[in-house]
Amino acid sequence: MMTDVLFNPSRLTLARKRRGLTMLKLASLIGVEPRSLSAYENGEFRPEHDRLAELAKALCFPQTFFFGDDLDEPTPDIASFRALSKMTASQRDTALGAGAMALMLNNWIEARFELPHAELPDLSREASPEAAAQTLRYLWGIGEWPIKNVVHLLESKGVRVFSLSLDTADVDAFSLWRQCTPFIFLNTRKSAEHGRFDAAHELGHLVLHRHGSPQGRAAEKEANAFASAFLMPRANLLTQAPRLTGLAPLMPLKKLWGVSLAALVYRLHKIGVISHWHYQTLYVELSSRGYRKKEPYEGQRETSQVLQKVFAALRREGVTKREIARDLCIPEEELEQLIFGLTIMGLEGAGKFSGCSGPRNATLRIVC
Repeated sequence: MMTDVLFNPSRLTLARKRRGLTMLKLASLIGVEPRSLSAYENGEFRPEHDRLAELAKALCFPQTFFFGDDLDEPTPDIASFRALSKMTASQRDTALGAGAMALMLNNWIEARFELPHAELPDLSREASPEAAAQTLRYLWGIGEWPIKNVVHLLESKGVRVFSLSLDTADVDAFSLWRQCTPFIFLNTRKSAEHGRFDAAHELGHLVLHRHGSPQGRAAEKEANAFASAFLMPRANLLTQAPRLTGLAPLMPLKKLWGVSLAALVYRLHKIGVISHWHYQTLYVELSSRGYRKKEPYEGQRETSQVLQKVFAALRREGVTKREIARDLCIPEEELEQLIFGLTIMGLEGAGKFSGCSGPRNATLRIVC
């Protein structure tokens, strides 16, 4: 049975931020003074049983979540956000809260399965993001050819990929290193092409900015340049670039490289295939056709190979989504959002699983 002695105020703060709520807003929802809520979060005193039930209901977390050890929570200074300037503090906190849930789920998975180890080199000393992209392609043995599935490639190199599942256009993705393991969090409500570029952009942060420099716009510009070069290597693109009279000749290339038309047009301009005037003309056509908001001939969304294998194995063992969520002391919806758009296999199944029995021996070795 839970006791007040075990109440962890840091988990209350995390749950509040995960829901994008200020102290003032949460205090209003449960009918207490903001000073009282501040005291709960600062550990000055603990909420009584009835008050804890109100907090749990308002935050949509089980009461068990608020008891236990501190969770590994990403902080803004170690997470590389794409389009950070567009985000509100609430959106940032919600995304970082999702990151904390993902780190907890990843620990749960790694206690049961052997996942690929990280194989990401430090490329911060390369001459340019373009050079870094070329070097990484060489080290990973993918030459100049299109990357069939970016998520699968990243997972095979030890990157953990999770979903943000945020219904907002202002949060694309973010990444971070936790000890020696790299993580990427993708907003899977974006187009397939957008998701691929976001994944490559965050890969750029992981290999270029692991030690935190540069920051802000300079880092975002470098990550964009890396992603563009990584997805569309210059040498091969030059050999395939058609004579352009409009957007129509670019459709086959867009499909080949798995990028948006806007990204392809920008890359062609960057490597000197089209003039600045032609670049501007094509962008006007992109806007007039509505292609800036809705990608034409959208490709197939990339899914996680690791998560699908893990959950398939759990399902065979009779482990259900509800049991995993209960083991982690989070709502089932949190688990669903972490894998939203990244898996196509259900977690439900028959059988029993004790969440209190500790980690079981790994029954599957994940090799991508």
